[in-house]
Amino acid sequence: MSEIYFWIFFNVFVLLLLGLDLFVFHRKEHEVKIKEALLWSVFWIGLSLAFNLLIYYWKGPGPALEFLTGYLIEKSLSVDNLFVFILIFNFFKVPTKFQHKILFWGILGALVFRAIFILVGVALIAKFHFIIYILGAFLVFTGIKMAFQKSDDELHPEQNPFIVWISQKLPFTKHSVGGKFFTKIDGKIFATPLFLVLIMVETTDIVFAADSIPAILAISKDPFIVYTSNVFALLGLRALYFALAGIMQLFHYLHYGLSVILVFIGFKLLLSDVFHLDMRIALGVVGGILAISVIASLLFPKKDDELPKPQNFDNNLDTDKK
Repeated sequence: MSEIYFWIFFNVFVLLLLGLDLFVFHRKEHEVKIKEALLWSVFWIGLSLAFNLLIYYWKGPGPALEFLTGYLIEKSLSVDNLFVFILIFNFFKVPTKFQHKILFWGILGALVFRAIFILVGVALIAKFHFIIYILGAFLVFTGIKMAFQKSDDELHPEQNPFIVWISQKLPFTKHSVGGKFFTKIDGKIFATPLFLVLIMVETTDIVFAADSIPAILAISKDPFIVYTSNVFALLGLRALYFALAGIMQLFHYLHYGLSVILVFIGFKLLLSDVFHLDMRIALGVVGGILAISVIASLLFPKKDDELPKPQNFDNNLDTDKK
């Protein structure tokens, strides 16, 4: 069977899963409890590992290791990104029962953008080999920058150019209208604050992709492996958010572990022409760094006075702008 059919089958399968998730299992808006979130997390992780097994029998042990390593990196970066989603939802005071819907459409958009980034990235690397050195240097720089960046920095949506632009161009309602992104008032369509939150989540993920796509391209040049590992990491992101939202601050050293991983992957790219690192070793290094950062977070928890303070919501965006 030609690989194009696997691309078609995979995307149809993903759309089917997303459709079942939104229109069947989460048809009614409700607050996702920890037990439900954990069960969904187990389902998505199990499905990812089953697909990894399929890759093993279809493409062999090498691509299967690449998928697993890429999935682990993407999943780990996604966990760190959940901190930002928490800040966004807190800043805009989004009720818990509407957060799943926003994450669903945000992740659906992220899948489209990441597919474009991956295909463009693979094509550029295939045509211009020197780009791997640019990506490697970028990952090293990003990793070092991440190490000195606080994960609980305050959110400033008013500094997001796209948010400012769209809040000036579209008429917005002052308050949310149920879980709707748009509503009609006196025959005129208005966007709601929830739509602004969705745009914020979407643009934030595009920024995240600047880190994650180069990292996964350092692991594999096979666009199908890169794309599918990204997709599976994103599919389970919503469930993971609700499962970990209450205990996210426990993993305060994960931030530093991820920065080390990005630096490691960056040097792997920079030295790829003179030194080939076995994928099993790369997987072991990534897994080891993640394990150490999680264990260190649990053994040396933050003190109460080190925890992030609640934000002042008085300066939220003025959604009355027309």
